Amino acid sequence: MEKTEFYSYIFKRKSIRNYDLTPLDDARLKEISEYLNSLKPIYDDIKTELKIISPDYVKRRMMKEAPHYIAVFSEVKEGYLTNIGYMLQQADLFFSANGLGSCWQGIPSPTKELLGSSSIDFVIFIAFGKPKDPRSLHRSSVSEFKRKSIGEITDIAGADELLEVARIAPSATNSQPWFFTGNKNLIHAYSVEHGFIKRFTKKYIPIDVGIAICHLQIAAEHFGKKAEIIFDKTAKMNTPKGHEYFASLKME
Repeated sequence: MEKTEFYSYIFKRKSIRNYDLTPLDDARLKEISEYLNSLKPIYDDIKTELKIISPDYVKRRMMKEAPHYIAVFSEVKEGYLTNIGYMLQQADLFFSANGLGSCWQGIPSPTKELLGSSSIDFVIFIAFGKPKDPRSLHRSSVSEFKRKSIGEITDIAGADELLEVARIAPSATNSQPWFFTGNKNLIHAYSVEHGFIKRFTKKYIPIDVGIAICHLQIAAEHFGKKAEIIFDKTAKMNTPKGHEYFASLKME
């Protein structure tokens, strides 16, 4: 599926935590693996590796078990976490569009065997599988999202329809650490670091911003725009106090 086909699922996707623990069949897993290999990164020069694994390689801690996980590995370079957020949100939407549930997993950790299976660094898990209750897969209304208002995440006027998809994007502990400036044709993505953000949440801010950027690009392309992710030196130089610049979306 092309990313633009995911647009409608942004408004009804949800994080699934209760799964039917029956493993998916080999044909379905092969289809998912092929899709993961086709994910588009922000940065082509950052090596990544995505492995579909069983629960045996996951130390779940307090999290409920899923039948399958994606173990995400990456080279540690500037922008690598934002890159992972952008890439794996495509997978999150792919699952939602194909009758499967998924959930970002920041708390579980990999076993030694899994860590030793890759030459690059482990980043995060995504759990996936059939939801225990198929009726729980999607939200019935946007009102079910517990999110900040548009005015709390941007100062851009006249782009609410586009920015709505960033407003409802998932983030660690629903912290929504992003803020967008610019205009309808050039949106700059920053994070806002509040003093009360927990250390755990702060670690995943770059991933969260990558997720929001993915949603923005999907929406822009849905509305017929050519949308390119760029690094804007001027936006970086003019970063507001208390913010961190990540990337910009240029639209034509």
